[in-house]
Amino acid sequence: MMDLHCCETTENEIRAFADDTLLQDRVLKNMLQTEYRCVPSNVFIIQREITESMIEIVGGWMMEVCEEQTCQDDVFLLSMNYLYRFLTTTNIKKNQLQLLGAACMLVASKLREPKPLSAEMLVFYTDHSITTNMLTSWERLVLSKLKWDIIAIMPVDFLPHLLIRLDLERLGIKTEMVKKHAKILITLCAKECRFTNCYPSLLACASVVSALCGLGWVNKYHQSQEALFKTLADIIEVPETDFMQELVQNIDQMIKQNFENVKDNKVCDEVTRSEQCTPPPGKIRDYKTATTPTDVHDVCF
Repeated sequence: MMDLHCCETTENEIRAFADDTLLQDRVLKNMLQTEYRCVPSNVFIIQREITESMIEIVGGWMMEVCEEQTCQDDVFLLSMNYLYRFLTTTNIKKNQLQLLGAACMLVASKLREPKPLSAEMLVFYTDHSITTNMLTSWERLVLSKLKWDIIAIMPVDFLPHLLIRLDLERLGIKTEMVKKHAKILITLCAKECRFTNCYPSLLACASVVSALCGLGWVNKYHQSQEALFKTLADIIEVPETDFMQELVQNIDQMIKQNFENVKDNKVCDEVTRSEQCTPPPGKIRDYKTATTPTDVHDVCF
């Protein structure tokens, strides 16, 4: 019988240690065989009011809630997976999108967190634009539409399998640093609609490549990017690397866009403080003043 290895992170919270036994080849093979099951299809086939920008804004709000409540990494990723999958089954109004996001976080935190997010806390984060009864009702609706199939494989689940097989320590690259960078990229991808149809294993590989290149894989460590693509493709048992390379390009574009948006916001904030200028039409920098994320447009979280 396998013992449960746990560690106390706070006075009232216990979380499990990582178990290296789960990094065996048979585990990876099982993950690769079942990952397709919870990959969302095209969200916008049935949606009439919901747009990509609305989903990204609500996704940013969900990310900040999870960060502020120090949730585990996969709580946000799982909640976004539930949200996308729900939207492929049910047409909703735009004023219901934040309620859906809150319900998805409630379900995901109950699955992953030793101390789940409370309904009252999530209602508070919506500025009381919803009620606890509405939230619990939508929680049941989400579970019903997902057919209670809430155990989904996430891209972060593949990171330990990939990194241990790359053996980066031999090059002097800290595995934990790469893992941290890749997790950030995966989290940012989760609120971008263009990544919703990607298999978790491919997105994990692309995030690892992007993280390593950002840390100097080619220029500093003088390694081949093409060889890295080939090695990762062999690990996840895919014959071609074309789609993985395309994902890396999309991730690089996403990073550039986020950087430019943050830079533009900082410049505009400096001008506002010095000249007290009026914000450009359609630009609302302080999203905290909005009662619901769907009221905010063109904001980079």
